[in-house]
Amino acid sequence: MERIGAAVLRPEKKPAKKNVCVLFGGVSSEHEVSLLSARTVLDNIDTEKYRVFPVGIRKDGRWFLHTGENWELTEGTWEFNPGNKPAFLSPDGNFGLVTIAGKNFYTQKLDCVFPVLHGVNGEDGSIQGLAQLAKIPCVGCGMQACVCTMDKYITKLIAAAEGVRQAAYVRFSGNDDSTDLEMLADNLPFPYPVFVKPCKTGSSIGISKVKDREGLFPAVKLALRYDCGVLIEECVKGREIEVAVLGNREPLASACGEIVTRSEFYDYESKYLNDSAELLMPAPIPEEKSNEIRDLALRVFKAAGCTGMSRVDFFLTDSGEVVFNEINTIPGFTSISMYPNLFELGGIGKKELVSRLIEAAMEAGRNG
Repeated sequence: MERIGAAVLRPEKKPAKKNVCVLFGGVSSEHEVSLLSARTVLDNIDTEKYRVFPVGIRKDGRWFLHTGENWELTEGTWEFNPGNKPAFLSPDGNFGLVTIAGKNFYTQKLDCVFPVLHGVNGEDGSIQGLAQLAKIPCVGCGMQACVCTMDKYITKLIAAAEGVRQAAYVRFSGNDDSTDLEMLADNLPFPYPVFVKPCKTGSSIGISKVKDREGLFPAVKLALRYDCGVLIEECVKGREIEVAVLGNREPLASACGEIVTRSEFYDYESKYLNDSAELLMPAPIPEEKSNEIRDLALRVFKAAGCTGMSRVDFFLTDSGEVVFNEINTIPGFTSISMYPNLFELGGIGKKELVSRLIEAAMEAGRNG
């Protein structure tokens, strides 16, 4: 401390760190992808600004406060760390994160929850609803937007209401019988090949490209393993273009990125298990098309009631037509994922991006 005359100059106090709980893993077919994404988030969260509480959810549904190293997530060893403690988010807003040690319960108030949980039980509004009950700001979209966008059928209804061009489709329900599927197979309103998709999965899990009538039945059976609703969709021939969106009331759209894959389509293996896909950033497309796609991404984002973050996917046909594909409210955050890399291309590095997402969540919480 330094005295000048009668005045005393005191060192400026640093603002208190915000408590952020990063959720990863989950009871989902996309559990392993979540671990990859969470590793990136944890490696890039600013520990000068945030006190981090990593909480992993095992496939059996048990929650643990992880006390080990970040690399344990991608090595598949995090859940065996002996220092892990059972933990959970309390829906009662007075408690926050509850940790169990022996017979004792410890509570920690949280300023923000950062769910890095892809697919069901994470991206479908489940965690967002829990955070809403607990009165804790949550990174990304709110519960209602997550519910709507997780279901590809509802997303299509929203896009149609907004007048956005998308692939033609029919919906098949698991409650329908085999006769209904036979009739549908004989009366598809568009030609083969078609795509068969579960309504509520991500990372291309359960999706098949079907070349003829005979292939439709096993593809629908596969999709029904993941959800009781199935979309049968026309095959749009075009380049796969993606846009990352960040923000709340005045969201920012990134440059366009393009996926070039040597597989039949951009499936789970292409995304995470092999190098058969190439990401072009920015996408080598005319500026006017890039602007059109970015504008459409923001329209879909706003129409679905999204906040915080999303990745919006399109096809660009040879004739120059832009066709909306889908929107992802918790996009991949791996080292090869389009979402963080598109913003890094625009000058927003991963560390800044993670901070912006947390701040956007707390801003939405203050305004909501």
